[in-house]
Amino acid sequence: MMTCIPRPDFDDHAASDPALLEVAQILSGTPLFSGLRPDDLLRLAAGCRREHYDKGNILFHKGDPCHGFYLALEGQIKLAFISQDGNQKVVEIIRPGQTFGEAVMFMERPYMLMAQALTDCRLLHIAKDAVFAELARDPQMCRKLIAGLSMRLHHLIGDLEAHSLRSGRERIIGYLLREEEMAGPVATAGAVTIRLPTHKGTIASRLNLTQEHFSRILHELVDEGLVVVQGRLIHVPDIGRLRAGLV
Repeated sequence: MMTCIPRPDFDDHAASDPALLEVAQILSGTPLFSGLRPDDLLRLAAGCRREHYDKGNILFHKGDPCHGFYLALEGQIKLAFISQDGNQKVVEIIRPGQTFGEAVMFMERPYMLMAQALTDCRLLHIAKDAVFAELARDPQMCRKLIAGLSMRLHHLIGDLEAHSLRSGRERIIGYLLREEEMAGPVATAGAVTIRLPTHKGTIASRLNLTQEHFSRILHELVDEGLVVVQGRLIHVPDIGRLRAGLV
């Protein structure tokens, strides 16, 4: 669930390039750039380009140079490591409103993993030079970037803890509960329906499980009456009972 962010007033810039103005308005709606003045956003927008990727397209490979970072507008992107034998380990699934690639940009190193479109995607690529110029002008933006990167590190530590200390069953239940929370107001009891964002193999890799193990646990949850599976739709008769599985 995304937080509603007050937008700056662009009325005085109505005569600006409409395409540039639209990008600046998009940037103003993201947590990272909220609070920036219209002039700052228009400067940053000048360093952005729109990109479109069809499902299955590769955005970048491990080892490719990093010239900026991305803001997802539509669709989903998979960030993953690929082993020499071709196996993948999904690190994160990016959704609209999320950014990725900032850490590598600041390190000024090549990408350390690959990114692939899970669906048709629209993105903004935000150039490194434009970001660095804005950081030099606005120390508050530095704090926001640090806060964003720290939050991502916090999530990664949480994932490491879950993958190391939780059973496969607990990981899957925890994942389903997070998906339900992201969909809207959190239900404490009663029936809910959760739509998986991508196919089960990708989610299994994200949870550090094999696809077979993931499917076996889902079948166990079905047998216990905790869920009903219809493709990507997971019907939960009582979310309270499912949540109790983590206690």
